[in-house]
Amino acid sequence: MFAEYSDTAYDIVKVLHILCAIIGLGAVFLNGIYGRQAASRRGREGLAIFQANFLVSKVAEYFVYAILLFGVLLVVLSDDVIGFGDTFVWLSTLLFLAALGISHGLLTPRVRKMEGLMIELADGPPAGGTGGPPPPASQLETLGKQVGMCGLTLNVLVVVILTLMVTKPGLGG
Repeated sequence: MFAEYSDTAYDIVKVLHILCAIIGLGAVFLNGIYGRQAASRRGREGLAIFQANFLVSKVAEYFVYAILLFGVLLVVLSDDVIGFGDTFVWLSTLLFLAALGISHGLLTPRVRKMEGLMIELADGPPAGGTGGPPPPASQLETLGKQVGMCGLTLNVLVVVILTLMVTKPGLGG
């Protein structure tokens, strides 16, 4: 083995693990604020905020993937102090994978649909309006609520996983 628990290589991987968590999760944890700002500005302004946030979230995604990679390396490098059977490791991994499923299966498709609707609305109102909000606006509102719930769920999962990482239940058990 090229590293042991708490030696330099282990510590470097731990710093990278934490750094990726800060960058990746930090970049997306407050997405709701960007969503509110985009919703409060109509047309191209709101779309620009939305698209900038979406780009940052896509970059953050790579750091989020790296969290798992460096976490696995930490277990491997721990000199059997930490094992894949430890509760905090397997449960955090399970919750992390569930979060990825929510993100890719529920959140991202809705965000992409929202972008399309925002582009449609920014290009102008549909011809022959009925006096109420255009159909894309009501779809956008519905999707926004769904995205908000997904974001809230993901944020709660982050807090639970962080709590598991700090308290380490089942370490050595």
